[in-house]
Amino acid sequence: MLLHGIFPPISTPFYPEGNIYFKKLEHNVERYSKTPVAGLVVLGSTGEAILLSDLERRDVLQAAREVAAPSKVLIAGTGVESADGTLQLTEYAAKLGYDIAMIRTPHYYKRQMLPANLLAFYRFIADRSPIPIIIYNFPQVTGYDMPAELILELAGHSNIVGIKESSANVEKVQRVVAGTCHVKRHATVSDTFAAVTPRMIAAATEGSRELVSIAALAGPAPNRRPAPSSAAVSMVGGLKTRQKEIGFQVLVGAAHQLEPSLQAGAAGAVLAFADAAPTACYEIFAAWKEGDHELARLKQLRITRAAQRIGGEMGIPGLKYAMDFNGYYGGPVRLPLLPVTADLRQEIEQLMGDIRN
Repeated sequence: MLLHGIFPPISTPFYPEGNIYFKKLEHNVERYSKTPVAGLVVLGSTGEAILLSDLERRDVLQAAREVAAPSKVLIAGTGVESADGTLQLTEYAAKLGYDIAMIRTPHYYKRQMLPANLLAFYRFIADRSPIPIIIYNFPQVTGYDMPAELILELAGHSNIVGIKESSANVEKVQRVVAGTCHVKRHATVSDTFAAVTPRMIAAATEGSRELVSIAALAGPAPNRRPAPSSAAVSMVGGLKTRQKEIGFQVLVGAAHQLEPSLQAGAAGAVLAFADAAPTACYEIFAAWKEGDHELARLKQLRITRAAQRIGGEMGIPGLKYAMDFNGYYGGPVRLPLLPVTADLRQEIEQLMGDIRN
């Protein structure tokens, strides 16, 4: 599965009394679907997933899935502390039609999170998951930073296709990219080299009798020789597709480090700041992809201070107010989080004044 581009980890809207505001969730997803982002992450850290019940997580996954555009890759945050619980939520997301599962590192029993534990955890899920998975490393909130050596060992698993590395450590990104350069896989993409997912095939073949297996979208099987030319275009379910060679894909999570991370070899990013400014984040990626590194740096400078201050320091309360300021629905946070103060709201408005969508 191709994971190139910008992915907003969407927030979970709440009513003032704390219930999930599903209409606003649908509004946000529909609006993100009209932006140039590559896809959406549902139930990431910015979605306050850890503050939701299991039933609420399932309801949010279903609500977002029903309104997301078929042209966007859908990533479900399914990580909980136990391997069994994670697998159950991953299987549910797969039944809904999600393309990828993003699984954060378990962290409550930090002293026991040794390499053997993490290897067993991720291999247990990857061996059984009906959809590909990506590792999610976010030491700022978990207090656990997955070592690069462990990531490199897991990268060889055929069902672990990448990592969201949110440590903001560009040197670590370089190490992971360099250490996984031997991993070569094939993914089905469109004739313009955009991601192709089972949902896109289903939408293209709606009303048609042609059936396409999900396995076919992953590219050639490990023991099968790839097509003679990856540039050859073929029809799959009514879509023009081709095969693209991909490696282990590193997505970063720090918007203020996006441009240097792309230069270090990252394939894209899952950015909380993109919840409030998806187009501004995409412009950095687009300029870098086109080889205009000077423009990419200028676009990066435009958002760096706001991304670091709002996303990195104020966190979800600040991001939700920035969303409100930029026309999305941020709304209240769920306790124990508290809304930003009047002074912080004024600061956010100043920081976002030149970053309107």
